[in-house]
Amino acid sequence: MTTPTTTKDTAPAVPDREPVLDARGVTMRFGGLTAVRDVNLTVNSGEIVGLIGPNGAGKTTFFNCLTGLYIPTEGEVRYKGNVLPPKSFKVTDAGIARTFQNIRLFSNMTVLENVLVGRHTRMKEGLWSALLRLPGFKKAENEAETRALELLEFIGLKHKADHLAKNLPYGEQRKLEIARALASDPGLILLDEPTAGMNPQETRAAEELIFAIRDMGVAVLVIEHDMRFIFNLCDRVAVLVQGEKLLEGDSQTVQSDERVIAAYLGEPFEGAPGEEEVAEVEAAEAATEEATSEDATDTDADPEPSDADEAADEPSDADDADADEADEADEADADADADADATDSTETAAEDTPKATGSGKENDA
Repeated sequence: MTTPTTTKDTAPAVPDREPVLDARGVTMRFGGLTAVRDVNLTVNSGEIVGLIGPNGAGKTTFFNCLTGLYIPTEGEVRYKGNVLPPKSFKVTDAGIARTFQNIRLFSNMTVLENVLVGRHTRMKEGLWSALLRLPGFKKAENEAETRALELLEFIGLKHKADHLAKNLPYGEQRKLEIARALASDPGLILLDEPTAGMNPQETRAAEELIFAIRDMGVAVLVIEHDMRFIFNLCDRVAVLVQGEKLLEGDSQTVQSDERVIAAYLGEPFEGAPGEEEVAEVEAAEAATEEATSEDATDTDADPEPSDADEAADEPSDADDADADEADEADEADADADADADATDSTETAAEDTPKATGSGKENDA
């Protein structure tokens, strides 16, 4: 890589930094989900600003709102004082370029051709000039190729200009994507996790490249999860948590803030974004559980007997008299049955006894 090694401390002095990007009250809703809520952010010329936050904090959604991929539900985005149109190609034409979290190169095109794709917004020749290969188009084409080769030399890939993009190592593919973004001559470049998946050497090379881009006069807004990288790189850092900006300040202020540490660790803290909504949901759930518990208690409890039921359960005098008469009748029937059984038994015994056939003398003869 041919870029000089620079650090944040050796950044060129910019006496009057003018706002390049000014996002005011940017809110993005998807149905009932609010992904970004009332975010304000300013990036000045000659400045590197970082955007950090836990996964799902809304960082990439915010980037998409800035670059026209999403139309914000509320708020506005200004570039050098002008409100940006809600079209991504018009945002690029205005002077904002970006890279993506996942590499989006044209894999089967050469390294040079990929950079030339990013240059087309600055080529003003019309359709007929291109079809007829008029002298004006040939001149613009040669200028675009010259600029593309300059950018490849800037990132250290000029010697691989004719290689297919898919054959480059991962770190070089990341640098090629940055070169393609720079081909549109932006005043602001947005980098979405430029060091994701890189080893320490590649990360250091990316850091030097971003410092060199800043030295070219291009403002930088970068999303990154590598805290060491982001705090060493940026002049200011903004923290998003649950779609809201929690804090903004220099590296020392942000990394020592207990709320930022708690947000990254997933611990609750006072005044956290979305705390009111969570409290409302918890209160509603508690009320529902309490009502359910009361209904279950009322159902399980035995009902108190009424006076009518008690009166019905107590036996009356008439009922007692009828019961006594029924008992006496049962006893009389039982005695009659016993006498009849005794008589039958006596008769049966008499019938079973054998009669003598004659005297003893007759039997002896």
